[in-house]
Amino acid sequence: MSELTRLSIEQAAALLAKREITSEALTRAVLDRIRTTEGVVHSFITITEDRALAQAKAADARRAAGENGPLLGIPVGIKDIILTKGVRTTAGSKILHNFVAPYDATVTDRLQAAGAVCVGKLNCDEFAMGSSTENSAYGVTRNPWDQERVPGGSSGGSAAAVAARQCLGTLGTDTGGSIRQPAACCGIVGMKPTYGRVSRYGVIAYASSLDQVGPMAKTVTGCAHILRAIAGHDKYDSTSVNRPVPDYVTHLSGSLEGLRVGIPREYFVEGMQPEVEQAVRTAVGVLEELGASVAEVSLPHTKYAIPAYYLIATAEASSNLARYDGVKYGLRTAESEGLLEMYQQTRASGFGTEVKRRIMLGTYALSAGYYDAYYLKAQKIRTLIRRDFEHVFNAHDVIVTPTAPTTAFRIAEKTSDPLQMYLSDIFTISVNLAGLPGLSLPCGFDRGDLPIGLQIVGRPFEEEHVLRAAFAYEQATEWHEREAQSSQ
Repeated sequence: MSELTRLSIEQAAALLAKREITSEALTRAVLDRIRTTEGVVHSFITITEDRALAQAKAADARRAAGENGPLLGIPVGIKDIILTKGVRTTAGSKILHNFVAPYDATVTDRLQAAGAVCVGKLNCDEFAMGSSTENSAYGVTRNPWDQERVPGGSSGGSAAAVAARQCLGTLGTDTGGSIRQPAACCGIVGMKPTYGRVSRYGVIAYASSLDQVGPMAKTVTGCAHILRAIAGHDKYDSTSVNRPVPDYVTHLSGSLEGLRVGIPREYFVEGMQPEVEQAVRTAVGVLEELGASVAEVSLPHTKYAIPAYYLIATAEASSNLARYDGVKYGLRTAESEGLLEMYQQTRASGFGTEVKRRIMLGTYALSAGYYDAYYLKAQKIRTLIRRDFEHVFNAHDVIVTPTAPTTAFRIAEKTSDPLQMYLSDIFTISVNLAGLPGLSLPCGFDRGDLPIGLQIVGRPFEEEHVLRAAFAYEQATEWHEREAQSSQ
């Protein structure tokens, strides 16, 4: 049974289609695996065993009736910032400790329509604010490759669950790198789609102009299957773009003939872990061997990305999180004299340190006298960053960079220095500011046997080119075949 958890999504789907295994057996194997490893990894906030087994039996019945599909009967996990009807959804925060979602997010609904089996809700930094999954009110998730290190964040639970074989695929959210950076730390594949490609309806908001839901899996093909299921226009999300969704899997091939790759010089910075740079440059050589043409390019406004991001994202967070006041849902302090005191006590006790920090930063940036100097200027820089990418994409199909400047750092190593923590996303933030699709996949390991991530970025709504490049590299290498220590 334990061998079933080693399957990729596409391998499990093939066995299910041939009736060599059942979804119920696969789901029971995954649930057994969770019981074995969860005490160490702590990927989940809520495990939905009974619900998962019922969904697995329903998936088997659908197959018996002649239905087929790449996700039908596949066990997955969902980041606990995405609503699932009838299941507790906390966003990693005490302020939503007992909140049970009254409806499904669009992505949840689409996964269920595809027949995926949800085994639980995954741990994350509170309200997706963090790069290490240390900010969760429900405990720290540990990296399956080294239990003393972080899994990245904010979708650390989603990444660790795949790496620890606790499910075959997951959903994460990415506001400044929160899918790609943990994917890199945990040695899996994670993709942030173009802003507007996937509905945000039913996803608890952090920064509404940056947030995007995306897939995480063991392989590029697995991510392509999940993305195909969740992508597409949604009338309930005004930022959702109404344009056709390709069958991403049909674009996957081993050749990169004619693909033009840009390597931005600004993404190889002083202070990078040398093994990361070496692994990424070696990976670029593999892309060339597969037929891609490679050239150095420049994204000159990259150095302004972090300050611009932490003004825009915190300003939007300040507005979005104003709704958590103890009035309609979530935590409310038991004793307070008057409405204002109830607001203050509820938010003081319900929000964690990092969330409070970002709310205060955002409120300050939006305040009278500072709006033009900070928030408005950050939006102008965002435009310049987007134009940098547009200029490069006039002559190149994809951009290739490191996903993160280092491999996974030790737990508590950066919690006392927020700026150092923020720098973990230095290579991913620009992609969110420009609204582009980006993917991380493993491209090597450092001397401590920790995974290194390769980031591939594409033009808006051209996820298929990103997936094609990633798949070709994956097939030419064996990094994705390695297993984390806690997965063996």
